[in-house]
Amino acid sequence: MPKENQQGGKVRLPGEGEMLAKVIELVGDDRAKAVCQDGKIRLVRIPGKYRKKMWLRVGDYILVAPWDFEPNRADLIYKYEKNEVNELRQSGYADVLNQLDELAG
Repeated sequence: MPKENQQGGKVRLPGEGEMLAKVIELVGDDRAKAVCQDGKIRLVRIPGKYRKKMWLRVGDYILVAPWDFEPNRADLIYKYEKNEVNELRQSGYADVLNQLDELAG
């Protein structure tokens, strides 16, 4: 169950050091390639606490935290469900989601 954010909604919004991304390829070994909102393609690592609980598919919207020491990699923080993507669009992130759709092809 998602936590409520500051605006009173139920969808998880990106915080400081986090960005939205869209999965473009599943690599295996608990990793995926995703295009981030800054236009870079990053290798996303799925942490151990999500490995058997969170299943990714190509086209899923996710929240990632890029690594400081290796900028072309990131950690998965959250996966958005279909209804949460609609809430994100209504929360003012429609432009970012449309940009991710264009970048992902």
